[in-house]
Amino acid sequence: MSRENDSTTAERERRIPLDLLFGNPQRQLAQISPDGAHLAWTEPVDGVMNVLVGPRENPLQQGRPVTNDRERGVRAWFWAQDARHILYLQDKGGDENWRLYGVDIASGEVRDYTPFDDVVVHVVKISRTHTGTILIAMNHRDKALHDVYRLHLDSGELALHTENPGDVVGWTATDDLRLLGAMTSTPEGGSTWRYRPTEEDAWEEVLAWNMEDAVSSGVEGFNREGDRIYYLDSRTADTGVAMTMDLKDRSTAVIYQDERYDVTAIVRDQESGEPVLVAILRDRLRWVALDDAYRRDIETLSELAGDHAEFSITGRSTDNTLWSIVLDYSDRSAQYYLYDRTNDTTTHLFGTRPELDAHDLAPMESFSFEARDGRRIEGYLTFPLGAERENLPMVLNVHGGPWTRDTWGYHPEAQWLANRGYICMQVNYRGSTGYGKGHVNAGNREWGGKMHDDLIDGLRWAVEKGYADPERVAIYGGSYGGYSALLGATFTPEVFRCSIALVGPSNLVTFIESIPPYWRPLRGLMTARIGDVENEKDFLMSRSPITRVDDIAIPMLIAHGANDPRVKQAESEQIVAAMKEKGIDHDYLLFEDEGHGFAKPENKLKFYRAADEFLEQNMG
Repeated sequence: MSRENDSTTAERERRIPLDLLFGNPQRQLAQISPDGAHLAWTEPVDGVMNVLVGPRENPLQQGRPVTNDRERGVRAWFWAQDARHILYLQDKGGDENWRLYGVDIASGEVRDYTPFDDVVVHVVKISRTHTGTILIAMNHRDKALHDVYRLHLDSGELALHTENPGDVVGWTATDDLRLLGAMTSTPEGGSTWRYRPTEEDAWEEVLAWNMEDAVSSGVEGFNREGDRIYYLDSRTADTGVAMTMDLKDRSTAVIYQDERYDVTAIVRDQESGEPVLVAILRDRLRWVALDDAYRRDIETLSELAGDHAEFSITGRSTDNTLWSIVLDYSDRSAQYYLYDRTNDTTTHLFGTRPELDAHDLAPMESFSFEARDGRRIEGYLTFPLGAERENLPMVLNVHGGPWTRDTWGYHPEAQWLANRGYICMQVNYRGSTGYGKGHVNAGNREWGGKMHDDLIDGLRWAVEKGYADPERVAIYGGSYGGYSALLGATFTPEVFRCSIALVGPSNLVTFIESIPPYWRPLRGLMTARIGDVENEKDFLMSRSPITRVDDIAIPMLIAHGANDPRVKQAESEQIVAAMKEKGIDHDYLLFEDEGHGFAKPENKLKFYRAADEFLEQNMG
């Protein structure tokens, strides 16, 4: 056997099986119950993710399934405050028409609380004082608008609470379920927050943000009395600042501000509603204690995480003595713990993928570069283990949204690519959130423009550093990332060796025209940030990959879910049809039982096996 064959054989033996990366985890999503007596988590039952519940003292040995999903798995779930019900949201085939279900953990009875077709349900408020009742919002009366309903968990009784006046996109309630706040979206792309002192009073506008501030601002919630709010506001700064307002006299005060990054979240005391912690997502997640009573907790959990992990709180008991915690690593699967605040002790519960942890995983590293116009761009690199960082093949992995961001931590795609010998580059291009409103707004009307330039500039930075081989760079992504992958093949095919596009818009006009009805109140924001579909069709088409199919000169893999409500199947179908007509070689995968991304492990594995083979064939 030749040395080349020996090397190839050894490389294949080091390959992590795709099912360990993209199949079901062994367990995940641990949450302590409100009464502190039970722990709930999800794990596969006959190959489908379901919720299990066990006693806190010995949960894994005595745990039992309480849900019985047989299709897509339970992914979005939470405890009701009565500690008797597990509530979860489920759709059909990825259509995102979420129904709310509840299961009584004692009797095992499962109830469909919202048995309506083509209706999307959101949870508005779960109360620690009204434990058997919650507020939900759903678009049952009008597909474009979400009204608020009061739901009694034991009886299943559903009663209309407040009708949407026509422009509300989010609701804010007090802990005793008084609906006193409403967020609206303006035709210009901004937002307002309205308040009423009682549910019998008229709404009055309290906060108003223009389009430039809307993404970095918003109300987090009320205090216990309902006369004070805690919110994020970027009107007087570039970043989202944690603020408080007294609703009686409208006086305000700063809670916490970071000069470079937005405050990510405000954690409030469960009894008083007062802020006690803030989270800031810099290159890594950082916590700041606002209350001395919580400073010890941050120190204890930071010590537990050390330098190689970051922690998040997944659940808290009502008396605040027990927290369920997850530690996220970049080179190990997530680890769950139970934290007892009364004696500062932590108990390890489980790791999500112990079989994967038996393999060597690559650490994720943060980096930054200067774009061609001088803007600072940050992101993450994951290098292949054991390889010299010189002239390596690279996959530019573009996040979706685009109004979100890549974060540090365990990323199955980063591990997959690094294990196969590629650098995985993740760039938080302009338009990404978390870096202040200036960074978000720099992406306005730059789909296919400067947002794409940032990706190319990041690629060139990696080449100039000597890390990446300019002749072996692929582009891959889903949603907006799928759009970027289509752009890479049509607008800049000379830069890339191949392209993988998942659920990506190919035509910005048809994409905007086909948004779901419940997105219509956000149409002004889309117009401001992407373009005006009524008056600027030529501009939008000039940024659409469908217009440059003739320029495709690289291999392409395109995949889509047939039930995708956000980016319709037609977005992939029309560019695939154009390539067929012109005789351009491509691969196309359509998943009939999926939507905007894949939920079923068998579909995930089918896609990633195809992508794995595609890269191996085209990145040699």
